[in-house]
Amino acid sequence: MEIISKFTIGSEEGISDLITIIDSSADNLYKTFVSEEDIKSYKNGIDPRKMINELNDLSNQLIMTYADQSPAGYSIIKSGSVYPGIADGKRATEISFVILPEFDSPELRLSLWKKCRSAINFTDEIWINMLSHDPLLAFLKELGFTSVAEAHAGPFRLPSQILKMETGKN
Repeated sequence: MEIISKFTIGSEEGISDLITIIDSSADNLYKTFVSEEDIKSYKNGIDPRKMINELNDLSNQLIMTYADQSPAGYSIIKSGSVYPGIADGKRATEISFVILPEFDSPELRLSLWKKCRSAINFTDEIWINMLSHDPLLAFLKELGFTSVAEAHAGPFRLPSQILKMETGKN
């Protein structure tokens, strides 16, 4: 399998690939907790124009990962984003980290993580609000993320954990 992780601009093509992953991951992550009707309503409410505008903000970056040219995962990096409990004077960067189950493999996870990590070497802390039942939670903890708080995330406000990783930058 050919795996490529690359920075993607907020273009119609990039957003189309992102929405493909969001739709599939919504089905996988929420089906046990939320009705099909609510998931469908959420997916129908995604506004591509709003996503393009958000991703074209200079403090945001999108990394897409492809497996054999099919959209397989993504990470959105938001510079300057803070979470409760960050120390004063620390620069924090929020990430999202999503991989579709049918493409999930150690190689694909590492490809997306390495590209993501290369883009955020300027920050003091990386943080993510990850659903507690997300299978990628264990991977992030293996990388060195630690749980700092319980929270709720996503469109349905399901139980989640706020994880952080200190980068060693000061």
